Amino acid sequence: MPKGISVLSGGLDCTVASSIYAEDYDLTAITFNYGQQSLEEELRHASLICKALNMKHIVIDLPWLNSISNSTLTSDEEIPEINDSDLDNYDVAIETAKSVWVPARNTVFCSIALAYAESVGAEIIIVGWDYEEAVTFPDNSKEYLKAFNETIKYGSFDDIEIKAPLIDMTKKEIVEKGFEVNAPMDLSYSCYAGKREHCGVCESCKRRKRAFKMANIDDPTEYYE
Repeated sequence: MPKGISVLSGGLDCTVASSIYAEDYDLTAITFNYGQQSLEEELRHASLICKALNMKHIVIDLPWLNSISNSTLTSDEEIPEINDSDLDNYDVAIETAKSVWVPARNTVFCSIALAYAESVGAEIIIVGWDYEEAVTFPDNSKEYLKAFNETIKYGSFDDIEIKAPLIDMTKKEIVEKGFEVNAPMDLSYSCYAGKREHCGVCESCKRRKRAFKMANIDDPTEYYE
């Protein structure tokens, strides 16, 4: 069976993306510790997801990424809250995105995943980038995916490709896809704040809640405060 690497935070998107390939690849999931507030919950949920999908799991510490970041994700600052009505307001969403931005995070993660893929002979790297988040996060876009895969062609001896199966999907469509492929969405965790229960008011929680509602599918977690 061919090998693959999954960049797994324990979130909804990467859980669904990994599930799409889980039966056809021998997967190793990488969770990164960069000092995020949600680390404890990310690790707990990522471990459960790996067991459900029969993936090996490793954790890579990146303390230096935390030390250069001014993100609310990696500090003691309050995570920004957002109103439901502002989820599609670009100006509001971009400000929220900038507040949680970690410098070059996906570039760092994918570079490390590429190195690991080379070392174990993996053919693919799976990420959960999607259409909805690409609006405000440039490193989730189709253009970024194409550019990074082009970089791999010049930067590696091996034929490795980053797979982003959700790149054209909204959160609603991701939930529908997750239901279709029987992804363990009940084990996923989406909150920026890192509480045991989803805070329900950060942008990530809001998008998750809206997606399940729009898809007319019950969120199997049901652990919002």
